Amino acid sequence: MALLPFWIFMGLLLMGMPVVFALLLGPGMSLWLDGRPDAFFGMMQQRLFNGLRSFPLMAVPFFILAGELMNRGNITVQLVEFSKSLIGHVRGGLAQVNILTSILFAGLSGSAVADTSALGSMLIPAMEKNGYTRRFAAAITAASSVIGPIIPPSGIMILYAFIMNVSVAGLFAAGIVPGLLVGLGLMMMTSYLAKRYDFPVAARKATWRERGTALKVAFWPLLTPVILLGGILTGIFTPTEAAAVAAGYAMVITLFVTRTLTFADLPEVFYKTALASGTILLLVAAAVSFSSVISLFQTPQVLIGAVLFLADNPYMLLLLVNIMLFIVGMFLDAGPAILILGPILGPAMVSMGIDPMHFAIVMCVNVTVGLATPPMGLVLFVAASISGEKVERIAWAMLPFLAVQAAVIFLITFVPEVSLTLPRLLGFASWPDCTTDPLNFLSCVFAN
Repeated sequence: MALLPFWIFMGLLLMGMPVVFALLLGPGMSLWLDGRPDAFFGMMQQRLFNGLRSFPLMAVPFFILAGELMNRGNITVQLVEFSKSLIGHVRGGLAQVNILTSILFAGLSGSAVADTSALGSMLIPAMEKNGYTRRFAAAITAASSVIGPIIPPSGIMILYAFIMNVSVAGLFAAGIVPGLLVGLGLMMMTSYLAKRYDFPVAARKATWRERGTALKVAFWPLLTPVILLGGILTGIFTPTEAAAVAAGYAMVITLFVTRTLTFADLPEVFYKTALASGTILLLVAAAVSFSSVISLFQTPQVLIGAVLFLADNPYMLLLLVNIMLFIVGMFLDAGPAILILGPILGPAMVSMGIDPMHFAIVMCVNVTVGLATPPMGLVLFVAASISGEKVERIAWAMLPFLAVQAAVIFLITFVPEVSLTLPRLLGFASWPDCTTDPLNFLSCVFAN
């Protein structure tokens, strides 16, 4: 009976019901079948309201607005030109520019879909014209776009922090190194492929004066993540206040500094922001109701017992969970995966002695990579629609990059210091017990 809400939810999903309605009807039908219809009408409505009545959640629409403003204001053009001045002269330069621009763009939007849309429409035709195959251009665009939700600001990290009561600032700090590692790994793989398949050089080597000019043009957008992360990590403002600052800063930059956005463009920007925010927040409210009901049915406790039966070693357990999340990511978007599985898996991991923030970053990175995995990876479909290439051909070309991303996931899973050292140094996470957790050797060195 404890797993009844989950099985009803899965059954409704398989029948083709939208996730938000399945999240509501799954626990609702469970309460009804359990003879508690009053709880369905009472508790569910209250939880829906409380799920939206949250100050931290206000960060979501503000960050979406900031991303829309930057995207509509053609900030990507400036980032691409700056990236091209730095590494456009190497073999496979335009592919490297694609990755570096994704790293820079990640600090502005935090959205993989926005990254794919903005960069893909510009770089996929440019790469094809430069001599790359269309499927490779689409593949590298989709693969690099997953850096967006890993490097802060990140919408999915805000969702996880809200659902599981983890520090948003700590999660942001934990995402910096893994995001940079994904970008570096993709660059190394691209360099290898460039030498093997003789990829073209994008442009001549820029002079330092030309690089300075490109930096001057891109300076104000590049200052966005510095302001956000600096303010959050130093405690000047909260992540929610930082989101409002980001939106205000993006509006000032695009309207008055770069002048790539006009006041006539704002209604459409606000409309898209409201539509995306409404979708996400309604999903969050439904997920809060879902997590409340599964707690009432003691689903997490049952799962903990099952998990302990399967494996008593926390790292073997993390391996199994990583495999499961990778499979889930093939079929479920990152946001719903976190909202549904976070309340179920999080308590089980903590009961095994795994640091809550460690599991948080592992799960966030894993489901983010799922955005680029077939058959249901969202950015795959975006890249396919932009390039006109079939999804399966793009997915096949992405295999080397998926291998890199999987390697980073296992690295942050089994070497916790990679992601946790920075938040620990900043005071957002506790230091490990050096006598019982030998895998945290580097953290113990810092602590002492």
